[in-house]
Amino acid sequence: MTNDLNLSADSVRMIVQKVRAANSSLPDTYEAGHDPDFSFDPVTLGNAHHHDKLAEEEVNDLTTEEVRELLDDLNVDEAAELVAITWIGRGDFDASDFEVALLEAKERATGSTASYLLGLPHLADHLENGLDALNL
Repeated sequence: MTNDLNLSADSVRMIVQKVRAANSSLPDTYEAGHDPDFSFDPVTLGNAHHHDKLAEEEVNDLTTEEVRELLDDLNVDEAAELVAITWIGRGDFDASDFEVALLEAKERATGSTASYLLGLPHLADHLENGLDALNL
């Protein structure tokens, strides 16, 4: 049963925190449909945004890369459990169907689990909801 998980609830919570950190670091460059790097100068009728490319070079945010590496380091059983918890949290399965979700996650596993999970909107919420549903 879910008490015998290979992946601890604390590990899932840590993944949730890292996913939230990665999501919060994504730039919101098109807020309200406008690119903040472009500002119109009505006098010259051109782009008024001038910058020194070296001075404005972005600091590489390794958070998403760290989450991807963390997920890629999971073994097959741990990855399947994380997917099953996600599916339960998303409402695809009931908590009572954890073993079915786990089996399906293992059967459907192709490619990168990290890519699949990181491509899901609201991953952190689904994981938290899954933990709650499973009373973990």
